[in-house]
Amino acid sequence: MDITAVNALNYEDFVSIFGNVVEKCPIITAAVWSRRPFVTLNALEAAISEFIDDLPESGKEGILRCHPDLAGRDLQSGTLTRESREEQARAGMDALSSGEASRMSRLNEEYKTRFGFPFVICARMNDKANILRQLTERCGNERAVERERGIEEVKKICRLRLQGLVLCDAPNKL
Repeated sequence: MDITAVNALNYEDFVSIFGNVVEKCPIITAAVWSRRPFVTLNALEAAISEFIDDLPESGKEGILRCHPDLAGRDLQSGTLTRESREEQARAGMDALSSGEASRMSRLNEEYKTRFGFPFVICARMNDKANILRQLTERCGNERAVERERGIEEVKKICRLRLQGLVLCDAPNKL
């Protein structure tokens, strides 16, 4: 679908198609629908980013809380969204050794206990070794730094998901 087709979508179809570009947050795409027409894919992405940026800190943390743990129980039980399942598999999170899985579980819990929201990283841009390294390092950050970093990662995920849905002239890269 190209940007012209995106702009022609009615509200229900727009939310149905783009409702998970920000994990489990269809209200974001519902809110930006009224900003149509979008001149480019970048304009759609900018509208979503602006909406997120305008949220209070509690709203940003809410977005982060909608993300599943990497290699967590949702992956194990098969309850991840299709997008998250594909992204985690691409990063090798579905093929951790028992030691890696144990370490990931421990670090995920440590991170959530410290910050009150799960660790978010753009899995499609990382492999399991880098994800484990980043999770370890980021556990030492301050809450405000992690909230900001997590939102930056949400925007990367959003951009890649949008690029997977909308044809654009630019290459599918960040």
